[in-house]
Amino acid sequence: MSMYIEPRESSRYWYGEDDRRILEVLAGRYVGVNPPTPFALRAFAKSGILQNEEGLYEMSLFEKLAHARNGEYAYVCGLVWSDDERSIDGIIEPLGPIKLYLNEEQAYRSTVVDELKPGARAVIPLLFRKGWNHILIEACKTEAGFGCRFGAEEAKVRILQVLAPFAGRSGSSGWVYSEPVSGSILKAGGRPFDYKQPEEDSGLTWLPRTGWTPEEADRPNCERIFGRPSTSAAAYGWTKLAVQGIGAELLLEGRVLGPTTIWLNGKLAATVQEAGLFQQSVSVAGGSYDLLVHSMSGSTGWGFELNVFSGGQRLSFKPPAQIHGYAGDWLYAGPLDPSAAFEPSAVCATTALFATVNFDGHHNGQYSGKTYWSLDSPHTRVRPYYENAMLSNKWTTGSATNYGRWDYPLGVTMYGLLRTARELDRQDLSDYALSHIRSCTDMYDYSLWDRDEYGFPSVNHQLVLIRMLDNCGSFGSAMLEAYLQTHDESFRRIADRIADFMLHQLERREDGAFYRQCAGEYSADTMWADDLYMSGPFLIRYALATGERKALDETARQFLMFKNYLFMDAERLVSHVFDFKYGKPTLVPWGRGNGWCLFSLSELLEKLPDDHTAREELHAFFREMCAGVAALQGRSGMWHQVLNRPDAYEEASCTAMFAYAVARGVRFGWLDNQEEYTGVALKAWRGLTSEAIDRQGNVHGVCSGSRYSFSPDYYMYDLRTVINDNHGIGIMMLAGVEISRLKASEKTPIHERLLKK
Repeated sequence: MSMYIEPRESSRYWYGEDDRRILEVLAGRYVGVNPPTPFALRAFAKSGILQNEEGLYEMSLFEKLAHARNGEYAYVCGLVWSDDERSIDGIIEPLGPIKLYLNEEQAYRSTVVDELKPGARAVIPLLFRKGWNHILIEACKTEAGFGCRFGAEEAKVRILQVLAPFAGRSGSSGWVYSEPVSGSILKAGGRPFDYKQPEEDSGLTWLPRTGWTPEEADRPNCERIFGRPSTSAAAYGWTKLAVQGIGAELLLEGRVLGPTTIWLNGKLAATVQEAGLFQQSVSVAGGSYDLLVHSMSGSTGWGFELNVFSGGQRLSFKPPAQIHGYAGDWLYAGPLDPSAAFEPSAVCATTALFATVNFDGHHNGQYSGKTYWSLDSPHTRVRPYYENAMLSNKWTTGSATNYGRWDYPLGVTMYGLLRTARELDRQDLSDYALSHIRSCTDMYDYSLWDRDEYGFPSVNHQLVLIRMLDNCGSFGSAMLEAYLQTHDESFRRIADRIADFMLHQLERREDGAFYRQCAGEYSADTMWADDLYMSGPFLIRYALATGERKALDETARQFLMFKNYLFMDAERLVSHVFDFKYGKPTLVPWGRGNGWCLFSLSELLEKLPDDHTAREELHAFFREMCAGVAALQGRSGMWHQVLNRPDAYEEASCTAMFAYAVARGVRFGWLDNQEEYTGVALKAWRGLTSEAIDRQGNVHGVCSGSRYSFSPDYYMYDLRTVINDNHGIGIMMLAGVEISRLKASEKTPIHERLLKK
């Protein structure tokens, strides 16, 4: 028997049968250690180094440093923050001689084969220490090439967010790269320069540049940022203004180069019809104001100057949002169609995109014709970044908050929080889960634009780079659970996109079964039990939300097809994976893989009409699996990581999934032997609250994210447990909700007797 916590540390020791209190502690711990930290807004230069669709940074210096001569060197460097020690695999594709240093230690040096073989690629193990980490790449130009491509393997999951070094760029995002120099600065070894000092102290000239030339600085603000239009164009300027006291008479004065309109908190404050100086008085109450300027170009230029006075004192402007790496007070958007209608109060947001025109007055396409906030710096925009818990090779998130991440384990977590909120009548828990979901959905349009504009998204990586069910189904299901509660149409719109992917684009076998094509990867041509969860709950809720029966029918069909491939008749369990490369299942009944299947099957049976043609066959599948699972329950109430291996460790997430499914089977009357299965479910919950959930709400005994193997040893020895792994937190809450409902459903002598055992 595995022992994760001492009995005195367990939630059962302190709370006994008070399941509501255990749910409160589970949910409270998660919310408490995952505060709603927003996306980081940073200055980013599009003229710098961008990523490709795989997430590798394109450091090809042939174009950027076209004047470099053969034999000259250039350097690329950046900073990576890690909240804890974090390991990821780096990918490098040399385009010439390359050296890569991590924290002043050489991590890679190219060979002649790497440099000359087209498409050569090396994997570099990278271990980031807690705090700031420095990456320096040295490139030498030859006739063959200059530079490299570099990034993280599985970049949309193991995010490698890079910030600029040097004091003058502090807080801005992106790599810096140097002008070429004649010799290597690394020959003597050691640290070549201090990243915290001004960049001019390094002895190199660094790009992209951050300052305007004197000639550029003399131009009007909109003109130097967006250029001089050949036809009429418009721009927004946005800043914040604080008015002290209970009210004041403000004097707005300045100079404009074309028709200009000014709003305070969405209310018209001034209209200037012609270029020139202006003054306008306006009475306002005390408080904070969004000050928005709509500036149209004129015959003599494009831009505005504005000051605001109160009682003869000039008021200070403040940036409307915290923009790391930017010292200015204004954000700008342009060039815009000057005739386009807009709602001023809706403009003042960091989730908005704006329809743009080119300088010939033509509208552009759907996403190419959009723009976002720019800064008063060369080719520099605001860019939001997801910088919370970034996964390591071990799928762990460390101590940072998970808030704002879209991925499948957090889909289960948000679903668990929404169900727990209803069970406990806790609006605060519901509000938290909805806020997390909306932090992703509010940025959906932006993230699509960001992907197209910069090559690889900075937020919502998995949502906008959907290539498999893992990327969309689980969190999409939680989003639809929220939709059924709120009827927020933005959720429905994204759900339509996910449903189209699942129903019309996802890879299928000849018989129509979902599978993972994954060409060129180890997992090519495989079917995973996990994917019944990654697809089923979403499609079930999509059918409820839209009334489209075909989504429910497809879910039923997939379960029966997956059973044909994965079900192990003798054990009455499912194999984790069927590998079509070998034409056979792995025959390893991984605990969580079976949990995903039984969990999702219970959700399907709940919503499937009684007269559905597949209901009896699916009902029989559920009974068979419950019997197979019940036969292998351990003395503690928990199940083993590999279900039919008693020498494997006891694993908590599969135990919670089985408790959830079996409790529902009893409550909805799908299982014949009610007393036996009630005992199975209650014993499982007793095991979890005694062995895996401590009195602070920490969750123990959950195995990390899995690949697959034909060998049970992989699951038993390579996959180890992680405290508070996201694969287990949500399902613990869901199990607790179902056990609570099971206990409340029928207070019969059978239930009372079982509770006392």
